[in-house]
Amino acid sequence: MATREPQPDDIIEPILNTSKWWFLGATTAIGVILLWLVAWGWQLQNGLIVTGLGDWGSGGGVTWGLYIGAFIWWIGVAHGGIILSAAVRLFGMDKYQPVARVAELLTLTALTMAGMYIVMHTGRPDRMVTSVIGAYPWTVTSSPLVWDLTVITLYFVLTATYISLTLRYDIVRLRHKLPDYLAPLYAAITLGYTKKEDEIIERMVWWLALGIIILAPLLLHGGVIPWLFALLPSMPKWQGAVQGPQFLSIALTSAIGGVIIISHGLRWAYDWDHILTDEVFKGLTKWLGLFSLLYIWLQLQQLINGLYAAPLDLRKVTEATITNPIYVDMLILMTIVLGYIFASSLSDRVFSRRRSVVISFMALYATLSEKILFVFEGLEYPTFSLYHAVPGHYTPSPVEIASIFGTVSLCFLLFLVILKLFPVIELHAVENHDDHDDGHDEEVSA
Repeated sequence: MATREPQPDDIIEPILNTSKWWFLGATTAIGVILLWLVAWGWQLQNGLIVTGLGDWGSGGGVTWGLYIGAFIWWIGVAHGGIILSAAVRLFGMDKYQPVARVAELLTLTALTMAGMYIVMHTGRPDRMVTSVIGAYPWTVTSSPLVWDLTVITLYFVLTATYISLTLRYDIVRLRHKLPDYLAPLYAAITLGYTKKEDEIIERMVWWLALGIIILAPLLLHGGVIPWLFALLPSMPKWQGAVQGPQFLSIALTSAIGGVIIISHGLRWAYDWDHILTDEVFKGLTKWLGLFSLLYIWLQLQQLINGLYAAPLDLRKVTEATITNPIYVDMLILMTIVLGYIFASSLSDRVFSRRRSVVISFMALYATLSEKILFVFEGLEYPTFSLYHAVPGHYTPSPVEIASIFGTVSLCFLLFLVILKLFPVIELHAVENHDDHDDGHDEEVSA
């Protein structure tokens, strides 16, 4: 139980002090990233043939596989994260304010990882310049794939603006305690700051949060991405209005799991039990349970529609799904997740922060594996199969699997770097609003 009050000095400790665990984590992450880059270099040298992608037919492969599945998953993590943060601000959920910026930073890093998968899946990164960007002016009017890239870019800009606005308040008030070697960075972020803008920024952030809450289900993980799949009429697995809510439930489940894991790491590393309290973790765990339950319910809806009095093509792909070990493992893991959360809701003695972290890992693995399966099985069982007599099925290659470990490590490394630059917990979450530092405020306004 926390016995001390949160102080502003607590949230800047990661910037001022670097422990051996930070160096160990950074070294490990860099090592994994280098191994992934070696694997990716092998792909660049030999082409997508080393992954089984782009070899549809004689090789038994598919055109979309782990890369696109992981891309969707990272996008889901990103949008679930910014929805969580927006909800905290929009609905005054002050209890979760200590994790609001963590969720925002998770959004930025996850969007970056999703962008990496677009580059990897093109086979040749130069195609982003020669084909994708160059053709944007006319493809944006007709291609759902380009709409996808557009709304992702929009979300990145919204999130970056969102964070930069709230950082100005924190950096100005903590500047005298922050290291001088970062002065140019802080000066750029707080350029033109006056105390009078605080109220204006608060309103701007509120409206940004409202926009994000509205745009997420309508345009991206509840809209454009599932619609992108549903527009392919010969793929029965991807049809149905349930795809929008299903994608959104996966996004929120994955994001809350990620926030729980990151918050646990921060609490352990910096002794922040008085900031990231057990009550915060209990609340996040219950929200994880709610969205996990919604996710499983929507999965069952799809299974029922695909097995009971379904067209032959839909029944075939549904039967393939429920007999796939990946899908069975996903259902088992999510059952464990829901079982623990239900039990911990009935009795506080069952709850454990470490158990919540373990089931968060389970939920993340389950949603990732389901999304990968959703992509490649949707392609392997079309209504009109051009390669019905061709043996073989797609299996993620070592190169693709290495990308999962590499992007997760890169996301982790980015968080470690951010820890050395900015407070990852907002000043509002630890300051006493009834006892403002008036002297410092006068200095700022001057």
